[in-house]
Amino acid sequence: MAMVLNDPSMYEFTGGSPPTESQLRDRYHHLAVGWSPDRSERWCNWVVRTHADPQALGAVQATVWADRAQVAWEVGPPWQGRGVATEAAGAVLVWLLTEGVTVVEATIHPEHAASQRVAERIGLRATLEEDDGEVVWRLPRA
Repeated sequence: MAMVLNDPSMYEFTGGSPPTESQLRDRYHHLAVGWSPDRSERWCNWVVRTHADPQALGAVQATVWADRAQVAWEVGPPWQGRGVATEAAGAVLVWLLTEGVTVVEATIHPEHAASQRVAERIGLRATLEEDDGEVVWRLPRA
């Protein structure tokens, strides 16, 4: 993931800058535990790769609380626009639903058209809600 997250353009909508190797190691060490300290949140993280190439293309993550989850995706610039995020995020959405999650959300910067398209393609819809300046997208209830 270091090569994916090393591109400054990855932070256009989220802010910040590429993490150092030490920061990235600490981040993944923390997330690899899989749970918040009080076990109220489950942290699920997947590195996105293809069958043909083991190189990381991006990542998908889900934070799960009982029957609700918040999802996020990131794909490196060389692989953007190829359906990678849609396929990966869609697979995570299906997994979450099979795990009993009934509410799935993502927060997306209002100007991040590519992430909005991913959200639409996996079935999320924009709401009128905002969270820290980002639009809340949610899977409509059946």
